[in-house]
Amino acid sequence: MGSEMVMVADEIPFPPQVTTTKPLSLLGHGIADIEIHFLQIKFTAIGVYLDCEIVGHLQQWKGKTGKDLAEDDDFFEALVSAPVEKFLRVVVIKEVKGSQYGVQLESAVRDRLAADDKYEEEEEAALELVVEFFQSKYFKKDSVITFHFPASSGTAEIAFSTEGKGESKICVENANVVEMIKKWYLGGTRGVSPSTISCLATTLSAELSK
Repeated sequence: MGSEMVMVADEIPFPPQVTTTKPLSLLGHGIADIEIHFLQIKFTAIGVYLDCEIVGHLQQWKGKTGKDLAEDDDFFEALVSAPVEKFLRVVVIKEVKGSQYGVQLESAVRDRLAADDKYEEEEEAALELVVEFFQSKYFKKDSVITFHFPASSGTAEIAFSTEGKGESKICVENANVVEMIKKWYLGGTRGVSPSTISCLATTLSAELSK
């Protein structure tokens, strides 16, 4: 892998690798847009970093095209539940209040939990903490939100950093909430960013055919 930055949404540089407990490769990227007064605005650029061992967990999809995979929610279900480390790097393109992002995340996660009949008091409390974490933030352009999902535990570490301020972090320990945050970004046809899902599907299709 070269160390050239990958440019997402024309202007946002993403490193081809990040190292958490081990190096993870950028396997998918794209943008999420947000509707503000009926206008679709590019809101964030997204990079999905995965342990390359993920390919071993997806062998039954070998030979499928990227287009097929992008439309196959079972494939993304397997990707989300595979016991490998995952890391999402989200860079703000359009300045907004953190509370707007928090509300978007909250409703997406809550709807998914409710649909699976998993929205109980513990989930509500865990989700409230996440919303609170973003509430006080201001998403300046180029602010970075990261989600780190360790390989074996049902936890997530969410970090936020913006120019001129140190990084702040929160750990989410409710496995159901963590799973739905993963699915918000990596949930196949229901993911928040179709361009990211499509890119991820194309890359994994190529990796699987090696």
